[in-house]
Amino acid sequence: MYGKRLKEIRERLGIYQKDLAKLLNVQRSAYTQYELEYNTIPCVHLNTLANYFNVSIDYLFMLSNKKNYNNTLSEIDKAKSGMRLKELRKENKLSQEKLATLLNTTHSVIAEYERGRFLINTSFLYTICKKYNISADYLLGKIDSPKYLN
Repeated sequence: MYGKRLKEIRERLGIYQKDLAKLLNVQRSAYTQYELEYNTIPCVHLNTLANYFNVSIDYLFMLSNKKNYNNTLSEIDKAKSGMRLKELRKENKLSQEKLATLLNTTHSVIAEYERGRFLINTSFLYTICKKYNISADYLLGKIDSPKYLN
């Protein structure tokens, strides 16, 4: 989902895994596991890398070949992300339970995301974006448009 693109960008720029691990304040082995997708990279780390490489999260997810968007914010907005997740759920006539089932989690987890208490799990974010053709950058509150991917 993102590991191949991270490796491609890192190698093209001649950056070492240890340098990105230092940027994220994790061990090199942890970064390696993110790149290999053995462990899921947290959205905050994915955002840090997107900012560092000056690319969109959609680009890192390989949902779009558009490297970046106009008027992109550097930070993820948990409150806006929660509102947008709820909006998407309602647009698609999904209950929290149905969305939770799709993501193999509980409706209380979805409720916490929608309240903006927690940032959505990276795997859940990717699944939602793929299924509903929506921008990860939009869902995370980094951009206001485009909402949907081409």
